[in-house]
Amino acid sequence: MAAVDDLKFREFDDAAHLLAANPDATTISIDEPAEAHKNQHSRRQEPGREEDDELLGNESDKTELLAGQKKSAPFWTFEYYQTFFDVDTYQVLDRIKGSVFPVPGRNFVRLYVRSNPDLYGPFWICATLVFAIAVSGNLSNFFIHLGRPTYHYVPEFRKVSIAATTIYAYAWLVPLALWGFLMWRNSKVMNIVSYSFLEIVCVYGYSLFVYIPTAILWIIPHKVVRWVLMVFSLCLSGSVLVMTFWPAVRDDNRRIALATVGTIVLLHALLAVGCLAYFFDAPEVDFPAPVLPTHNGTTLITKVK
Repeated sequence: MAAVDDLKFREFDDAAHLLAANPDATTISIDEPAEAHKNQHSRRQEPGREEDDELLGNESDKTELLAGQKKSAPFWTFEYYQTFFDVDTYQVLDRIKGSVFPVPGRNFVRLYVRSNPDLYGPFWICATLVFAIAVSGNLSNFFIHLGRPTYHYVPEFRKVSIAATTIYAYAWLVPLALWGFLMWRNSKVMNIVSYSFLEIVCVYGYSLFVYIPTAILWIIPHKVVRWVLMVFSLCLSGSVLVMTFWPAVRDDNRRIALATVGTIVLLHALLAVGCLAYFFDAPEVDFPAPVLPTHNGTTLITKVK
């Protein structure tokens, strides 16, 4: 019967009573190794998972799904447009750095924009670029003709309106056309990556930031230096556009994909070359030679170089 009693279930006292009765006893917790292993496994897994999410865009996809569940305000309300400017300074600076220092193989939309596309950065980048080009163009014209006795500096305020029309038309109409083209090709080829219109505008807006310091340096009155700066800036900003939109068209027909990327680069180059040629490399105006009267009744015409 003693053996049968040993097999019966017993309720043991808690660890405190057992330790009080026998201080030298050793207690082992069964849950601790499992929890420790679980915590250690989660700590090992977090960095790799964060890197995978960053490369594959899982975090952005989760954010996009959660954003889709929110109720959007009607487009005629102020709250609807407020969401386009809901971005903090750190996000704007991070996106500016990504546009100035593009990393090969990294998609600008997935890495910076998709979680929260904004219009705040593109709007102010375009506005700053407009005034940088207009003011630098006036200063460049002033320094070129500085020292000529017949030259009188007159500010050309029309350059501000021309620069604003050019920059904002490029930053809005080209993304609109590209978005429509990608939507059309997406209906033809199902594997094409799709971007929203807001994401495309955001990419184009941030890609123009590098031209702001370039426009300031275009004040230097040397054509060779200006064109070297233009080519350098064009390579940086153009690479952002190519690395962003090439994944969207690479699964399409080869000729169509190359033609699309070539058109994007060509339009971007035309903007840079046009701004440099019109605002900074404009042909010099020949000023009329002043007529100086003499004492004997004749006139003396001087030649101004």
